[in-house]
Amino acid sequence: MEEPQEPHPDRWWAQFPAASDRFDAAYLVEGFGDLLTRRIGSPLLRQEAKVACGVVVRYLNRPHSPELESWAKSSADRLRKTLDRFAEHSTSNYSIEDAEALSLALHGRYAEAAAAAEPLVGTKPLLRLFVTALRLEYFDIRLVLRLIGGGQPPEQAIRSGFLMGKYGWWPSWLVRVVTERALAGTLDDEMIAALDRCAYAALTPFQARLARRLLDGETDLIATAAQRLEGLGEHDAAVRLREGDLTAVALAARLVPL
Repeated sequence: MEEPQEPHPDRWWAQFPAASDRFDAAYLVEGFGDLLTRRIGSPLLRQEAKVACGVVVRYLNRPHSPELESWAKSSADRLRKTLDRFAEHSTSNYSIEDAEALSLALHGRYAEAAAAAEPLVGTKPLLRLFVTALRLEYFDIRLVLRLIGGGQPPEQAIRSGFLMGKYGWWPSWLVRVVTERALAGTLDDEMIAALDRCAYAALTPFQARLARRLLDGETDLIATAAQRLEGLGEHDAAVRLREGDLTAVALAARLVPL
């Protein structure tokens, strides 16, 4: 049983479609249908919701079909009108909240639909649905869910998940660094550039441990490494390392075995 969470506003859910130009609306709407239609108490309303959902999903899978577009719009509008009639009859024994949320999704209002559905079906199934619908290549879905569960905003978590997937070939020690930085919310472009250089530097296990400590900002070690870089004639690298330029870490680790 999912623990209750504070519902998220629609602007929070809107970060997901905005994060990917490959966002799979058909998958999302079909997922909304799976989560919501079975909860609709009225058999008549449930059947109409199923039909409308199927038609809209079919159109979203073939968005260049004018005929399907017209059919999808008519089906979604018909469901909306049925809901309005249900709302007029306040004596109805059936709740229409689930159908209302689905109607929003069928009209392309995905963030609003999620905000309406979250109190009904919980956060986790909706979150997995939205993250999967991103359809990003080289994407670590589990990390994204973990980051969002830890309180990171979707935009930041999605970026970390993309980077983790993209650089998944890195050595295991670097992958651990990326994961730790992502969880701490400190994974930025500078850090990625530094880690990428370390990945290509073919460091020995000892040098890898040294690089990790340098990345962690150990002051005494940085000072010692900079001095030894100067002794090897790498004055520019020594200056960059002292100034906190993480891209110098790979060179320091490779050339300065302590």
